[in-house]
Amino acid sequence: MKKFAKISAALAFTAALATSALAAPVTYSLDQTHTFPRFSYNHLGMSTQLSRFNTTTGTVVLDKAAKTGSVDVTIDMKSVDTGSTVFNGHIQGEDFLDTAKFPTATFKSTKVVFEGDKPALVEGNLTIKGVTKSVTLKVGNFVAQPHPMNKKEAIGADASVVIKRTEFNAGKYAPYVGDDVTITISLEAFAN
Repeated sequence: MKKFAKISAALAFTAALATSALAAPVTYSLDQTHTFPRFSYNHLGMSTQLSRFNTTTGTVVLDKAAKTGSVDVTIDMKSVDTGSTVFNGHIQGEDFLDTAKFPTATFKSTKVVFEGDKPALVEGNLTIKGVTKSVTLKVGNFVAQPHPMNKKEAIGADASVVIKRTEFNAGKYAPYVGDDVTITISLEAFAN
């Protein structure tokens, strides 16, 4: 009976260790070839313009068992891609992004809200042109699985938020050029 009790205790201890190992937070680094923040806005009531940033770095930390996480993203504002070299330069000027003084924008989460097993909202601080505002990104898609090609543990997500560009000192031509800007970030990241 003592032998059985020792074996049971050893199995319970091993199971507890295995569970705590599985519940550990995992850090994912953004895949720069598949992570692109985009922004869209109304142009003179005529059309919705869509542009993106080509260089983004950062990490996502998730503890799926505890349903907690964090997001830390840095966007190279000089990598803005409007589809026009001339307009890229224009939008980097003082009236808009002012990339000479503010070459990066950042998002640092303060809370990740889960619905079931998946993140649904990411609350945090968005800094553009040296102005920081609290925002909440809505996660419309989230996948956590081994990457289909290289088999590494990976995540993918699409999240969005609407901001007012005038609140970030980028309001030239508002309201004719829309003040509301929808930011959408599509990301993929690999476990470190």
